[in-house]
Amino acid sequence: MAFRKRREALRSILSGSACIRAGSVYDPVSIRIAEDLGFELGMFGGSVASLTVLGDPDITLITLTELAEQMRRMSRASTLPVLVDADHGYGNALNVRRTVQELETAGAAGLTIEDTLLPQAYGAAEPQLISTEEGIGKMKAAVDARSDPALVIMGRTGTRGGGPSATSFDDCVARAKAYEATGVDALFFTGLKTRKELETISAATTLPLVLGNAQGELDDPAFLVHQRVRIALQGHTPFAAATLAVYETLRALREGVPPKDLKGLPSSQLTGRLMRDADVKLRLAEFLGLKR
Repeated sequence: MAFRKRREALRSILSGSACIRAGSVYDPVSIRIAEDLGFELGMFGGSVASLTVLGDPDITLITLTELAEQMRRMSRASTLPVLVDADHGYGNALNVRRTVQELETAGAAGLTIEDTLLPQAYGAAEPQLISTEEGIGKMKAAVDARSDPALVIMGRTGTRGGGPSATSFDDCVARAKAYEATGVDALFFTGLKTRKELETISAATTLPLVLGNAQGELDDPAFLVHQRVRIALQGHTPFAAATLAVYETLRALREGVPPKDLKGLPSSQLTGRLMRDADVKLRLAEFLGLKR
């Protein structure tokens, strides 16, 4: 299949002996930047998807179609493997099957399915969790839905996410073990704060682990590797930085600064490289008879 190599690359990361830092990507330009800088993996988060496509906060307003279409745009622009935050699978277990099918055809190397009740229930200030039984059903549906066995499915639990969604640590471990038994390829956690928590989860499971945050005492690559953590995310600061850059540039232009006096603009060489200008010129010469 066209995307098999990308998925095999992600599987190599999960089966390897290192803990890598994924680059946060959200559009064709950002994924090309990450690829050119040598990142082994891109992470397409739900929050940046919502901001990029809708300009809305991460409250599950984005649809599956919009998420998959943005992933498709990135897949066309780059061969970098991408792990997609598929939230709750956009519905029940049958919706999860559809989510997996759409993201698979869009070129995702892997995706995460979580056990959060989304969108937020009426009167609930924070997201809540679905039952363990429903979570198991979603993980089974996700595994069953893929047609390419190389596609990576990660089971994610929000048990340590804080607020009403946080449950006991024992529940976190129990869900991790239950989701592992469904046949998912890795386990994804957010909200872990101590080495003891990570050590306990690592001892109770056998799958590769992914952390949504690795701060404080968990910010230790050697320790993470020893606990079978293969991917540690760093948030979505590239989008935040890009937002500030656009804001400051537009503000300066609005205040009358001439474009030639603006600071922090990319060189024509960088812009040309990100547009793959050399490849385009070759095609213009070959297919349209234009001189290089």
